[in-house]
Amino acid sequence: MKVPKRLQPLVDDGLIDEVMFQLMSGKEAQVFVVRCGDQLRCAKVYKEANKRSFKQAAAYQEGRTTRNSRRARAMSKKSRYGQKEQESSWLSAEVDALYRCAEAGVRVPTPHGFVDGVLLMDLITDEEGDPAPRLDDVAFDAETAEEFHGIMMVEIVRMLCAGLVHGDLSEFNVLVEPEGPVVIDLPQAVNAAGNNNAKMMLTRDVNNMTAYFGQYNRGLLVTHYADEIWDLYEHGNLHPDSKLTGKYNKVAVEADIATMLRIIEDAKEEEESRKERKRAADDGVFD
Repeated sequence: MKVPKRLQPLVDDGLIDEVMFQLMSGKEAQVFVVRCGDQLRCAKVYKEANKRSFKQAAAYQEGRTTRNSRRARAMSKKSRYGQKEQESSWLSAEVDALYRCAEAGVRVPTPHGFVDGVLLMDLITDEEGDPAPRLDDVAFDAETAEEFHGIMMVEIVRMLCAGLVHGDLSEFNVLVEPEGPVVIDLPQAVNAAGNNNAKMMLTRDVNNMTAYFGQYNRGLLVTHYADEIWDLYEHGNLHPDSKLTGKYNKVAVEADIATMLRIIEDAKEEEESRKERKRAADDGVFD
């Protein structure tokens, strides 16, 4: 196919030998399958700011820092230079998150460089070597759904141990290769320790995965992984190999409290009934 304008510099520099075909076009980027030597890879070409529809929401940007003080001041003042730097910072967020996840052992495409707004990374394929399907395009039996759900909980834990929350995890940004699920699309990833919305976003990520796999295994719908994971993280007890149960003590405690309140209320009603019977007996009134 004709080389897209944004990929031509990478072809000229020998980073890409051939552009095979366009894989997808989304709100924020276009993805092409390219040949690099004897390897097929993905080239994610980020759209220019005025052509992208994904909003750089403050909820996602909170906690993202820049080491350059001049850049930080410009970004805070929203000057023309600051807007340009803000755009650059936003684009590099996925790259940074992808490298951090890869280093932490999270199942993500291996990155191979970021040049002029183009991210090169592994192409995730199926058994035939074709681009892997999204999770949304795959059906599961109950046993496999539970297995894949468990894998995704591990990946979420590994990300959190690397200091990140995906922030937009769903069946539409998880690919399925023969070895299991692979997490993609990380521009919304947030700093777990520096973002006040991190717990909410992690809970949403976990619940999205649980709701999807729960279609095939309804037993997953009564689990409490989000609470369990965040509680371990908040108390410094979360590790990449932490064994999860899907249970959360607070849930049991709240259930016990609710039971105790019902017992107390029943006891009060019984006491009132006893007093009423005693008053009736003292007044000589009998049923």
